[in-house]
Amino acid sequence: MAFKKVIAILQCSVLEKVENALEEIGVPGISVTYIKGYGDYANFFQSPPLVKHARIEIFTDEKKADLVASTIMHSAHTGLQGDGLVAVLPVEHIYRITSQSEIQSFDEKG
Repeated sequence: MAFKKVIAILQCSVLEKVENALEEIGVPGISVTYIKGYGDYANFFQSPPLVKHARIEIFTDEKKADLVASTIMHSAHTGLQGDGLVAVLPVEHIYRITSQSEIQSFDEKG
């Protein structure tokens, strides 16, 4: 089975809404980190111009990646500059450290 990694950088204020939406569509797990940075929208009147955001990382089956990405975009959308971004990347292999075996499906336990 093929996997994808979905990475989203979004405003911290919408994080809980995004987490709830992902839970509703059955995403089995996410990783969240808090980051600082700037992109297209930067406040250069602030020194340094870094803004706090949340980054979500999700490994998912290839066929679910578009649903995960669209769910994040829909639930994180405020219509204001700096809403964030979503990237979908290919994944070659995923291994469970516990069993030291490659994951073939997220339905399997190990």
